[in-house]
Formats: sequence, C-alpha cells, structure tokens
Amino acid sequence: MPIIKSAKKRVKTAKKATVRNSKTKRSLKSALKSFVKKADSKSHASAQSNVDKAVKKGLVHKNKAARMKKQLAAKAKASGVKQATAAKKKAAATKTAAVKKAAPAKKVAAKKAPAKKPAAKKK
Repeated sequence: MPIIKSAKKRVKTAKKATVRNSKTKRSLKSALKSFVKKADSKSHASAQSNVDKAVKKGLVHKNKAARMKKQLAAKAKASGVKQATAAKKKAAATKTAAVKKAAPAKKVAAKKAPAKKPAAKKK
C-alpha cells in the first residue's frame, strides 16, 4: 500500500480507469461478435462506433482501428450489407455547408491612412 498521498490518488484513479477501459473493451468485443453473428447495417454501424470510441479513449491504436474498420467494411460488402454511415456523413456535410452559407458575411472596414506628422523645423 502506498504511503505518499499522490501515490494513493494514483491507485484510485488507476482503478477507475481500469473499470472504464474494461467496459469499453467488453462493448467493443460484443459489438464485433454481434456483427459477425448477424451482419446488418445496424450492427455494422454499432461496431464501427465502438471502434471509434475505443480509439478516442486510447484503448486501440488508430492504425489498428482503421484496419478493423476496413475488415468490417469488407465483411459487410461480402454479405451484401449497405453501409448507412456514408449516407449519414453526406447528410451531415450538406447540413454544415448549408449552415455556413446561411451565416451572414462580416463586413471588413476600410483602413484609413495614418495622419501625417508635421515635419520638424530646422533652426
């Protein structure tokens, strides 16, 4: 058991992180298994979402996650599942583009030339 106060705090935070990480890992594994068991667009989207969450929390390296998602997409394509995520991304992109166009453009004020200082008189 640690004696120093900061070490005690590290033990507590490590326990919390362990619990959180194990929940995320378990949900990732179950989502992948459910997709393999029954390949449909809903389970495919869920599996991809869980992979992204695992990357965000630092449990899976981003390159490994990319590889996993590529494998999921290949299995989905082989089983004839249409990917709903591409349609959602397009809809979100058009929505953000519409919001950007609707925002009024700011007017830029013209810069004025600085006033000239009078020249110093020579004596």
